[in-house]
Amino acid sequence: MQSEENYNTDVNTAADPHSWVAKHADYLYRYALTRINDVEAARELVQDTFLAALEKVEKFEGKSSERTWLTAILKNKVVDVYRQRSSVFIKQPNLTMAGQEMDDFFEPDACNWKPDHRPQEFGIENPDGLERKELQQVLQKCMKKLPGLWLSVFTMKHMDDETTNAICSSLKITSSNFWVIIHRTKLSLRECLQKHWI
Repeated sequence: MQSEENYNTDVNTAADPHSWVAKHADYLYRYALTRINDVEAARELVQDTFLAALEKVEKFEGKSSERTWLTAILKNKVVDVYRQRSSVFIKQPNLTMAGQEMDDFFEPDACNWKPDHRPQEFGIENPDGLERKELQQVLQKCMKKLPGLWLSVFTMKHMDDETTNAICSSLKITSSNFWVIIHRTKLSLRECLQKHWI
């Protein structure tokens, strides 16, 4: 298995489809899995990526590495999955409910946590490798529990560093919806991590 860091990213002028699976399948699979959290869907996306790349192989100009080019194709396919999720999810998260959730978690001044909901120390301020791996596993399980649209928004914002405007445009949600979803996602992940990690 090759990581992106260890992969030779020299730009070639010709793509070599015969070597794609051996060179890139593991990396592309990990990329897809961390963004959609579904093993079967991740495998299908990698297959779809290779098929799409085969159809466009003559257009590959070698301005980037094969891996960068294949990852860009995969990223577009992941965004398509996000769009599908957003189209079947309720488009207008209830802003009143979000306000009630704020009341549940925070004191009336909206600046201080209520004692029962105050974030707890995770006890891993300087984690070793094993603790970090265990925390990642717990986080992945917590992320699997998120509604599809929430996972899509969170992943695009915090893993792919997309701008709020780009996310709203891609998923066809309003900026108000975006902030409500991000808020709810963070509260949900925090609660899940505290329950399963601490």
